[in-house]
Amino acid sequence: MNEKVTNVLLVEDNPGDARLIEEMLHEDQGVGFAVKRAASVQECLLALDLTGQDVEVVLLDLGLPDENGLETLRRVAPIAYPTPVVVITGLHDEAAAVAAVREGAQDYVVKGQLEGNRLRRIIQYAIERQYMRDEIRNLSLQDELTGLYNRRGFNFLAEQQIKVADRTGAPFLLFFFDLDDLKKINDSHGHDVGDKAIVEAAGLLRTCFRQSDILARIGGDEFVSLMLGAPATSEGAIRSHLEFQLRKRNARAECLYPLTFSVGVEVCDPRYGPLRLSELMEKADVRMYEEKKRSKKSGAASEALHRTAIKEIC
Repeated sequence: MNEKVTNVLLVEDNPGDARLIEEMLHEDQGVGFAVKRAASVQECLLALDLTGQDVEVVLLDLGLPDENGLETLRRVAPIAYPTPVVVITGLHDEAAAVAAVREGAQDYVVKGQLEGNRLRRIIQYAIERQYMRDEIRNLSLQDELTGLYNRRGFNFLAEQQIKVADRTGAPFLLFFFDLDDLKKINDSHGHDVGDKAIVEAAGLLRTCFRQSDILARIGGDEFVSLMLGAPATSEGAIRSHLEFQLRKRNARAECLYPLTFSVGVEVCDPRYGPLRLSELMEKADVRMYEEKKRSKKSGAASEALHRTAIKEIC
């Protein structure tokens, strides 16, 4: 039977300490550990970027060449999330331990107190606690109808990503979507059909975004998405892909009603100052309503021209 292997990212610049920790983890106790080592915060962030899906726990020394103390954890934890972080340090400091947990660490251990069995238990418990936290969080952060994040979930995750953007200077895009004419669908076909329209709309939006983007339903017919590190061309690409998916969907003979969206987009660059999520959402919401107004005026003008043409023919 294959042994369960736990993938560990060990962030430790001291070769002797790193070797000792690896030896503790590689002792034969029925649970295998595959250890990848990083010797600085920069190497850690690169490893998480390249292999983040495989890393199951980060063992993080707080004294590294390019960062020191709790700031080390503040830089690593948001990027590692949802992977649990266990802080390893040479200092025995209860106040620092409490502060580390408050900053997002799952546990805090002192190097001089480590031995193999204890370290392996700490790692397994950290993974299990993180899993349970995520399960509980998902129950309260997920939209029951669509399976997307709800408003609370979006605010929680988007705030984290904006903090990352503020530190790294990475630009991002905030999209605000409104599903057009949901009331008309509910009035004409009933609320069960309206719910199906919302679910279908959520599915179409899912095809437009990366797995790393935060997509949520924040109201009856309103959706938002945050794209961190998105290039300038992303807005046009998202709009084009969504329009293509909508045309393909609306062309089906069995469709009882068309689906369309009004879209507002806010381009966010933290290099020009700190960003507040509430203000960004308000701006994207305003842009969305401006687009909706333009669309309605354009539709009304087209309908008036059509009626005039019919009268002239008659």
